[in-house]
Amino acid sequence: MSAPTPKPHEIVERALELSRADGCVVIADEESTANLRWAGNALTTNGVTRGRTLTVVATVDGREGTASGVVSRSAVTVDELESLVRAAEAAARGAGPAEDAQPLITGVPQAPEFTEPPAETSSAVFADFAPALGEAFARARAGGRELYGFANHEMVSTYLGTSTGLRLRHDQPTGTLELNAKSPDRTRSAWAGRSTRDFKDVDPGALDAELAVRLGWAERRVDLPAGRYETLLPPTAVADLLIYQMWSASGRDAVEGRTVFSRPGGGTRLGERLTGLPLTLRSDPHAPGLESAPFVVAHSSGGDQSVFDNGLPVPATEWIADGALKNLVTSRFAAALTGLPLAPSLGNLILDGGEDRSLEEMVAGTERGLLLTCLWYVREVDPATLLLTGLTRDGVYLVEDGEVTGEVNNFRFNESPVDLLGRATEAGRTEKTLPREWSDWFTRAAMPALRVPDFNMSSVSRGV
Repeated sequence: MSAPTPKPHEIVERALELSRADGCVVIADEESTANLRWAGNALTTNGVTRGRTLTVVATVDGREGTASGVVSRSAVTVDELESLVRAAEAAARGAGPAEDAQPLITGVPQAPEFTEPPAETSSAVFADFAPALGEAFARARAGGRELYGFANHEMVSTYLGTSTGLRLRHDQPTGTLELNAKSPDRTRSAWAGRSTRDFKDVDPGALDAELAVRLGWAERRVDLPAGRYETLLPPTAVADLLIYQMWSASGRDAVEGRTVFSRPGGGTRLGERLTGLPLTLRSDPHAPGLESAPFVVAHSSGGDQSVFDNGLPVPATEWIADGALKNLVTSRFAAALTGLPLAPSLGNLILDGGEDRSLEEMVAGTERGLLLTCLWYVREVDPATLLLTGLTRDGVYLVEDGEVTGEVNNFRFNESPVDLLGRATEAGRTEKTLPREWSDWFTRAAMPALRVPDFNMSSVSRGV
């Protein structure tokens, strides 16, 4: 009879016991996923997977400073554990002093759930969603449209232990739904996406009804040239732009003059007003429905993330407060180097505009403009201005006298999210949204729609 599989906390404890390094951090990630896929109004595949990844960070103190070595492996057995620890120690001894070296975090009480089994997902997460999806298939079929898409639910239980006594645990559920409706001849397409923790707040029937309206809008086609248009950006598009802005908000890079947040002549733009609207961009690990890890989990060092910060508590942070830049992302090392406040990155992003108008109400208040569905293939052109380029996708609609009057061609855009915030004239109601472009990496976002009077559609896109 084979020995029982060790529990995650036991693996962490055993790796720490095996360590001969001056310092050690062990991260065990227990992951399970469940998914559904469908095409042409019928389910095609479903499945459940499970896995474990173990990361060992070894630190070695030397005369010139502290070096670190990081090794991650999947499906590590008890017999392979020592070789993993030794590999991390060898990597540390073979490396030069780590620039970001700091004392490992201490003084955090052990999480009471550290020794509990990992949380898991299963096909049961779709118990209510799957029948509702079947009903949506039937309505779509009767309405002459086809539904394509997928639903994915992931649960990751992270166990973090250190040689300084930290024993922390975080369970992170992540659910995404993407739904495409197409006309039978495939000439019209509409998309909707949702982010969820448990699929209890997702209604596929309501999404199908929304997509049916959009397919109806697309029955009239209007070709427009490239140019600057008053544009309503829905929450998903705003999220994609501001997530990229957040990823570009390194405090160190700004101090060194390499980003849009660098002040000409030296220093940063902290304190500068970026928008005339009363916008606040913030992150909060305890935001309802968007909960994320309340402590740093760093599997590697880079940018303003440091393995030495593992276990550091992360408080709610305002990045922009009432329109003014308030914080940039820093590790302990970057904060000490630059003199900026310590502000680790967090796992969610929220933009509050202080208004309660829905996107539909914003459409009704538009004399002539464009309504986007989502953005696609977003890429950076110029880090100094954070100029981004990308494509519109799955529906760009013409609004005239407060009503959608047809679908227009897709465009390539060239815009900086920082400039957009400065030019936006209206922000709507903040709501949870799924960023389409970055949904594989970042799903926990809440954004309002934004009205931009002169969004730059730099060229017509015929291929999307």
